[in-house]
Amino acid sequence: MKVLMINGSPRKEGNTAIALQEMEKIFQAEGIEVETVSIGGKDIRGCIACGQCHAKGKCVFDDLVNETAPKFAACDGLVVASPVYYASANGTLISFLDRLFYSTPFDKTMKVGASVVVARRGGLSATFDELNKYFTICGMPVASSQYWNGVHGREKGEAAQDAEGLQTMRTLARNMAFLLKSIALGKAQYGLPEQEPFQRTNFIR
Repeated sequence: MKVLMINGSPRKEGNTAIALQEMEKIFQAEGIEVETVSIGGKDIRGCIACGQCHAKGKCVFDDLVNETAPKFAACDGLVVASPVYYASANGTLISFLDRLFYSTPFDKTMKVGASVVVARRGGLSATFDELNKYFTICGMPVASSQYWNGVHGREKGEAAQDAEGLQTMRTLARNMAFLLKSIALGKAQYGLPEQEPFQRTNFIR
């Protein structure tokens, strides 16, 4: 069983990394393998809606998005973490997620998703909602915690002082581990939910 973590912060070993490391401790204790991909400092351009991924099976821009796609396909759960910029996620992370989710043709149903947000003070819930939308559009159950999944800290290392935030991360990881194991048991006994042929209704015909 494996969880893929995406760290959207450009700050190496910053507060976002502290939040993810708190989760990783729990995952390891639960016997779940963890891999972290850091993308915050990478040069990743946004989607240009060219549609070439439908023919190629991967994004036309051959960068970290295509490198990460097989890891996403192989994982049972995905954690996406970002610092808050203007009540939104890091722009590099959004470009990465837009292309990663849109260009990957594999079924994401029942992969467990969780978003983690870090801020000095405000904008956490808006960013949290923004990131969760990637999961809920493609049949991924969303793991929750005892509070919205956020940690506070501005200067490097300050997140380590947020006792409630770190507890929220540990609770999130335990809940996510439970969901991963429960879904694995359910899939083994019952299989995945039946899927109807997709009904696409465009507003302009």
